[in-house]
Amino acid sequence: MRDVVQKLGGDPERVNPLCPADLVIDHSVQVDFSTSSDALEKNLDLEFERNKERFEFLKWGAKSFKNMTIVPPGSGICHQVNLEYLARVVFNNNGVLYPDSLVGADSHTTMINGLGIVGWGVGGIEAEAVMLGQTISMVLPQVVGYKLIGKMNPMVTSTDVVLTITK
Repeated sequence: MRDVVQKLGGDPERVNPLCPADLVIDHSVQVDFSTSSDALEKNLDLEFERNKERFEFLKWGAKSFKNMTIVPPGSGICHQVNLEYLARVVFNNNGVLYPDSLVGADSHTTMINGLGIVGWGVGGIEAEAVMLGQTISMVLPQVVGYKLIGKMNPMVTSTDVVLTITK
């Protein structure tokens, strides 16, 4: 895309994700070693050796694009890394506070909702489109409310109540 912008006389440096984009490389390390205390280190070394070209490209991307972070293999699984390291909960842009949100291509993306961050799980193409400014929409479901009155038996759990209501 930067090449096309440059050919058309534009500034190729303007092609950047419009919102913070974090790419977590997870589930990519093959297990060749498993019975030694340094197995992870050996497996990671092999991963970087086998996929050298891919990782060089990703390093270039992280250096070349603003708003982009690459989390390398061995750092954890995507939804764990989101929860523990990447989530910001609230952004502060020149004194204007606004909530964090996450559009992710990981099947556990919506775990982030537990921190009060609105998370959508989407496919890879949709995630790329959002990085380039495409809006994401959500159909608002009809909401049904329940008012629970009284006390639960001490042997009844909240899960029991939810399962009873949803029968």
